[in-house]
Amino acid sequence: MTPRFLRRFLLAAAALAVAAPSLAQPKCEDPRVLKFSLVPTQDSVRELTYYKPILDMLQKNTGKRIEFYMPTSYSSVVEALLGKWVDVAVLGPESYVIAKSKEPTVEVFATYSRLKNGIQDAGPGYKAALITKKGSKFSDVASLKGGVLALVDPASTSGGLVPEKVFPKSANTPPLKTYFSRVVYSGGHDLSAIAVSEGKVDAAFVATHRFMETVNAGKVKLEDFNILWQSPLIPQDPFVFRNTLCDDLKKKIADTFLSVDQTEDGKKYLANVKSEKVVRMTDKDYDIVRDAQK
Repeated sequence: MTPRFLRRFLLAAAALAVAAPSLAQPKCEDPRVLKFSLVPTQDSVRELTYYKPILDMLQKNTGKRIEFYMPTSYSSVVEALLGKWVDVAVLGPESYVIAKSKEPTVEVFATYSRLKNGIQDAGPGYKAALITKKGSKFSDVASLKGGVLALVDPASTSGGLVPEKVFPKSANTPPLKTYFSRVVYSGGHDLSAIAVSEGKVDAAFVATHRFMETVNAGKVKLEDFNILWQSPLIPQDPFVFRNTLCDDLKKKIADTFLSVDQTEDGKKYLANVKSEKVVRMTDKDYDIVRDAQK
């Protein structure tokens, strides 16, 4: 081997040694504990009891201990996913889109297909509904001009995004903060419905399924409300995980949710959330939310 050839060989070897780490595939995550969370609802502690059967199944199927991260807001669940404090979560459609735009590793894999329940139609979708108190002077959209409106959360799809972006165009009204004298955030669909029922606000936008959960819990009565407007169909709350988890673990998580209708414990979970099964979803299914944001 000539000195010139040897020098070229050594330089090439050095270059490969430097490049090798960048060519290595990142190692997937296989945590000993899976952390689960969900966007705040009427009663997050009670909602967690609804999920206990499926979380027990998840622990059994993955061999991981399951811990719950208690959220304080929609955005806190998103931040927990981004910060890797949460591995699996149930988000709202808009909070999912927000999370996905900030961190592509957040991946939707499923949602539940609801049973028919009052104003909630069967299937993997729901609507935003504008409600007022029956017997009040607020019997149509025109009568609400100058009234007080309750929204849920800036990151809520049916209680924030759709009312702000879709309703004014659909109902041919000015923006909400122009049409109403005051717009407040309640923090929960149940709190919005109760506020309307008690006359604390004149109207509210709520998700049809969350509203019916409030009715089923005995907090309000369906017959006490006017439904003045409903939105186009919105995909149900997405089940997500961080796709940096190892493939076999992601498959076990997804399979646990997608097969819940095949076990007695799974059927208990479905009964708790008024659903018939869990169905597969993809990121594209939530483009309707992105379109509303635009």
